[in-house]
Parts: sequence; C-alpha cells; structure tokens
Amino acid sequence: MLKADFHIHSKYSMDSVNEPEDIIKRCQKMGINCVAIADHDAVEGGLLMQRIAPFKVIVAEEVLTFSGEVMGMFLKERIASGIPLEQAIAAIKEQGGLVSIPHPFDPVRGLRLNAQEFNRLATQIDLIEVFNSRCISNQINIKAQLFAREHNLPGVGGSDSHTIGEIGNVAVELEDFNSPMEFLNALRKATIDGKRASPLVRVNSTLAKIKKAL
Repeated sequence: MLKADFHIHSKYSMDSVNEPEDIIKRCQKMGINCVAIADHDAVEGGLLMQRIAPFKVIVAEEVLTFSGEVMGMFLKERIASGIPLEQAIAAIKEQGGLVSIPHPFDPVRGLRLNAQEFNRLATQIDLIEVFNSRCISNQINIKAQLFAREHNLPGVGGSDSHTIGEIGNVAVELEDFNSPMEFLNALRKATIDGKRASPLVRVNSTLAKIKKAL
C-alpha cells in the first residue's frame, strides 16, 4: 500500500521555497511514499524529484487558464499558462496525462464556471481533488466530494503544501500503480484522511512571492 500526498509545491513554484531534498526528508518523516509535485507553471521540480526521491513521484503542474487552474498529472513537459481551459485540457491529454481539477469550488482559487459549465466539464476530466488542506472551509471540500460522486469521478487529496510543515496534512492510502489508468483504478478504492491547514500558511506563500520578485 502507498501513503500519498498528491499536491505538493517545490521551489519551482513562484510562491514556494520548498527544496526537493527537504520535501523528501519530510515525506520520510511522515511515512509518505508517493507524491505529486504540482508546481505552478513548472515541471522542473517534479522531474528532479523523480530522479532523486526514493519513492514514487508523479510529475504534475497547475496550469492557470482563463477560467482558473487545472492540474495535469503524469506530465513529461511544461504546459504554458495563460491559455483557455479547453486548450490546457487538450495539452494534458496530448502528453498522455490525466486532467484533474484542484480545489474546484474554492471561491478564491477555484474555477470560474457556472453549474452548467461545471457539469459539462465533468465529461472532459479524469479525476477531481476532493480534499485540499488549504480550503478555508470544509464545505468546499464536501461540495467537491458530492460532485465527484454525482459524476462517478475518482477523488484525490492533497495538502497543497507550499511550506515543508504542511506536507502530510493529507494522506491518501491506495494500492500501488504503474500507469495512469492503474492510478485511477486505485483511487476508486483509496481512503483519504486529511486536516485543514491554518490560514496563516498563506502568509508564507505571500512572502515567498515577494522574495522571488525581489
């Protein structure tokens, strides 16, 4: 069995300073042996982690579209941000990746879609994040869980950690997998245990942005 955190940021995100080596140490401390490195507009962190981590690493990316963020998983190369949602989905699929929607109903970070548009989107995506530790209200996660159930989509969970101490706020326990399709099948039988992070962690993200801007 794997114990996973499927939403971690590294220093290659504009709002994180997490060193890959420190991510590995934290994961080992927390008993995590599978991660998705999902940086904003970058895949360098995930590709590096795949080479140096002693556990399973999925290369992912949060792509900022005109409608909000979409996550590509099992990527091989970066997808440029600032594109239409449909174009981002197509680019992910062209790489043989999976399309996930992180924090889909978050009022600040979620997709800017109405109910009808969300329902149409369900036919184009592979999975959906049903627990994100940085959501300010558990009702946001519950709404995502209900959406996943209604549309028969596998659910995934992640800490959305931009700091080392957040890693492990979510633990997804699932069977091992060796392909994107096996991953989806394993998620359908997975258990997700998570807690929400303190709102104060966003201060660290802001400070990281300022530091990098300077």
